[in-house]
Amino acid sequence: MVTPTRPHTPVRPIWLCRACARPWPCGTARLTLNREYADDRIGLCLYLSSQLHQAVADLYRLNPDRAPEPPQLFARFLGWARLRPTVSADREPD
Repeated sequence: MVTPTRPHTPVRPIWLCRACARPWPCGTARLTLNREYADDRIGLCLYLSSQLHQAVADLYRLNPDRAPEPPQLFARFLGWARLRPTVSADREPD
């Protein structure tokens, strides 16, 4: 019998990964999101921005004195998903 794997989704309000208990988005979640949004980087950034907004509210409500700092949360949710430079057919990449 094969045991189904848990999806790498956040457990709210603590924002840890349901599957591996690491801060969400964990490495596997990032890979999955990159694959799902491969042709829509702006959509990925919008999705992650909304998740960041919810995480900030949850984490500060849980423990306002020990919540992660804004730069840490930005790096965790959005810093890894920056838009990739586009390359046109007649131009070399930057």
